[in-house]
Amino acid sequence: MATVDVLIPTCRRKTGLAVVLTSLLGQTFTDFDVIISDQTEDGATYLESREIDTLIRALRWHGHQVRTHRHLPRRGMAEQRQFLLEQSRAPYVHYLDDDVLLDPPVLGRMLDTLRAEGCGFVGCPATGLDYLADERPHQQGIELWDGPVRPEPFAPGAVPVGRHVVNNAANPLHLERRLAPDGRPIRYKVAWIGGANVLYDRAKLLGVGGFSWWHRLPPEHAGEEVVAQYLLIREWGGCGLLPAGTYHLGLPTNVEDRRRNATELFGELLVEYGIGRRQPMVVGWQLAANGVLATDSQRSSPAEN
Repeated sequence: MATVDVLIPTCRRKTGLAVVLTSLLGQTFTDFDVIISDQTEDGATYLESREIDTLIRALRWHGHQVRTHRHLPRRGMAEQRQFLLEQSRAPYVHYLDDDVLLDPPVLGRMLDTLRAEGCGFVGCPATGLDYLADERPHQQGIELWDGPVRPEPFAPGAVPVGRHVVNNAANPLHLERRLAPDGRPIRYKVAWIGGANVLYDRAKLLGVGGFSWWHRLPPEHAGEEVVAQYLLIREWGGCGLLPAGTYHLGLPTNVEDRRRNATELFGELLVEYGIGRRQPMVVGWQLAANGVLATDSQRSSPAEN
C-alpha cells in the first residue's frame, strides 16, 4: 500500500487528464498510487485512448498502481468524490482535479506539512496564470499561522469566507513572491480551498463523514469540498500552503448549475457527526469584530476565481 492515493475525478477533459497525469510523473515524492474515476458519456470516453493509456503505462512502469473506473450515471461531484474515497486505502488521499498542472515538489511539500501539523487537510490554490499582470493588493490580506495549525470553531452563519479572496486570480503567486521567495513553505488560514489540489488525512476525512451525505443533494450542486473542509477545520484544523505550484488550465467548468450548494448542510452535519464538541463555537459578533463575518450572499455561494 502506498502512502498516498491520488484520487482523480474526470469528465470530458482528455487533455486536462493528460496534463495531470504528466504532472504526477514528474513529482519528486513518489510513494503514491492513482485512482481515476471517469464520468464521460458512453461513446466519448478517453481512458483507453493512446495518449492516456501511454501515461498510465508510464506511471505503472515507475512503480505506481493505477486503477481506472467508469462510474456512471453521474450523481454529482459529492457522490463522485465519495466513490473515489471508497476505493482508497492509503492513509492520505490527494484529490486532484483534471484541470491543473503541478510543479514537481507540490505533493511532497503538502504531505510534509500535513504530517507535521496533524491537521485534517492541506491545500494549494490553483492559480490563474492569465491574471499574472492583475495585481490585487486589496485581496492579499493573508492570515498566516503563527504556531501549529489548530481547529477553528466557527459556527454556521459565521464562517470567515472572506479569506477565500487570497486564492483568487494570481494572488497566490504574488503573495509567494513576497512571502516565500526562498521556497520555504508558508501556512495560512483558510475557510476552504478549492478542491482542485487538496491532500487529506483519510481517517480524519472519514471521521467527519467524507462525502457520504451526497444523496441529500441533487446531481447539480457545488460546494461539496467546501463543507467537508468546514467540518475538518472545526474538528482538526486545515491550512493553505505557499508556494502553491498549482496552475489552473482554464478549462470550462463541468458544474454549470450552482443553485444548490452543499454548504447548506454544514449545521446539520456538525450535529450529526458530533464535530467540535470540545470547542466552543465562534459566533457572528466575534467574527464581525475581526472583519471576517460572511455576508448572506457569501454564505450561500462560495466564490471562484
